[in-house]
Amino acid sequence: MNHGATLIILFVLLMSSASAQHDHGTEAPTKPNEVFEKIKALEGNWKGTYKWVGRDSEGPMEASYYLTGNGSAVVENLISNGEPTMTTVYHLDGNDLRMTHYCAAKNQPRLKANHIYDNNSGINFRFVDITNLKNEKAGYVTNLELTFLDSNKIKLIFTFTTDGKESFEHIELNRDVKQ
Repeated sequence: MNHGATLIILFVLLMSSASAQHDHGTEAPTKPNEVFEKIKALEGNWKGTYKWVGRDSEGPMEASYYLTGNGSAVVENLISNGEPTMTTVYHLDGNDLRMTHYCAAKNQPRLKANHIYDNNSGINFRFVDITNLKNEKAGYVTNLELTFLDSNKIKLIFTFTTDGKESFEHIELNRDVKQ
């Protein structure tokens, strides 16, 4: 190989390495922290509606968000008919954003953010593992998409899987500004 070709190959490798360091050194570590700050900013009371796609069920939904663990976790209580029916705890684990969902199905799926949308406008969480699953056909949450529509409006879409079949719960909430 001649000297010119060697220099070109070295240049390409150097640029690829610099690009990879840029991608992993700046973007990846800050996004989970930034989006966790947006979740923390949900603190307060919310009102809206839910609709199950595939179950023909809908109605009013309320939610409360509060910080715990010296600000290291956010607790989300989803409330139907005045009773908390589901609770989710969001937290960071190093550079990973995670959640544990305490489900009305009486199990506890754990999910990890696998995609943060542009401008931190939303997060997609994917199933990692679960505790208290009664059997392999029992229902549990396998995915959650949390979208920040604006500072006072959010949308949650839970994917619930039972015996291999998916149903979806759409929840739209508005901040209760009367707080």
